[in-house]
Amino acid sequence: MKKLMLAGVASALALGAAQAQAKQFRSADVQPGDYPTVKAVQYMSEQLSKDTNGKYTIRVFPSSQLGSEKDTIEQVKLGALEFLRVNAGTLNTICPAMMVPIMPFIFRDTAHMRSTLDGPLGDEILADCESHGMVGLAFYDSGSRSFYTKVPIRSMADLKGLKIRVQQSDVWVAMMKLLGANPTPMPTGEVFTGLKTGLIDGAENNWPTYQSSHVYEVAKYFTLSEHSMAPDVLLMSKRAYDALTPEEKTLVRKAAKDSVPYMRKLWEEMEVSSRAIVEKAGAEVITIDKAPFQAAMKPIYDQFVTDPKLKDLLVRIQQAK
Repeated sequence: MKKLMLAGVASALALGAAQAQAKQFRSADVQPGDYPTVKAVQYMSEQLSKDTNGKYTIRVFPSSQLGSEKDTIEQVKLGALEFLRVNAGTLNTICPAMMVPIMPFIFRDTAHMRSTLDGPLGDEILADCESHGMVGLAFYDSGSRSFYTKVPIRSMADLKGLKIRVQQSDVWVAMMKLLGANPTPMPTGEVFTGLKTGLIDGAENNWPTYQSSHVYEVAKYFTLSEHSMAPDVLLMSKRAYDALTPEEKTLVRKAAKDSVPYMRKLWEEMEVSSRAIVEKAGAEVITIDKAPFQAAMKPIYDQFVTDPKLKDLLVRIQQAK
């Protein structure tokens, strides 16, 4: 009996110590709670909790609760926020290598994008963020980006003079100017209001964002330009990462990578359902000749990919099988 009592006390003490050390990280996302990237980080949290016996979990704050993408990037760099999911387009002025995967028409198709970013080339791009206070953990899909507007876009000429919302990125601003539009940088959460009030005439993004943000209610034309497959990126604060043991770092990276197939499954399902929802609601899907759009993008490569290392990375991605 005495031995059993001692064993029970020891177990209780061990459990208490483990609970005392337990930590809940925070992760930010501008997308709503049912979005694939939000659910993927929640899935990562479950895996990390299992692998660390409950020591670490992650609470995701969706719908820009912790601020815009620009705001939360700064929080992660400072260590005030542990995890963050953002689009690569918001990172190119911070992590130079992120410039490459956001280049227009760089990926031939989804299979090319995934095989590239899942391998050594993707790891090379992610590693570029470490010297800037962030640890790149994984790439998530963000689909093909196309235009959605209040007036139909059937050719480049139709874009002339339109105020198009873009991410807060020099690359996206330059792209819109080359297409004849007036780029208007704006946080994702302000797009619906911007369209409704006339501050902007349109925006560009993927099917799930078009549907989940309800902008199809005010921008009823979706033009399949598919001009970019800029991926989403899962980041961790380097300060928080450096506080982990080597084993814990490995488990965090593993949980992040394990969340990618889960995210993609949800993503593929959502793309199909999102398109069905907006078409049923009356959105018009417009197919265009992409060749003029592709030709207009050449100066983007010349202007932004000037570093020899980045040029080499770009070529290796384009040549990847």
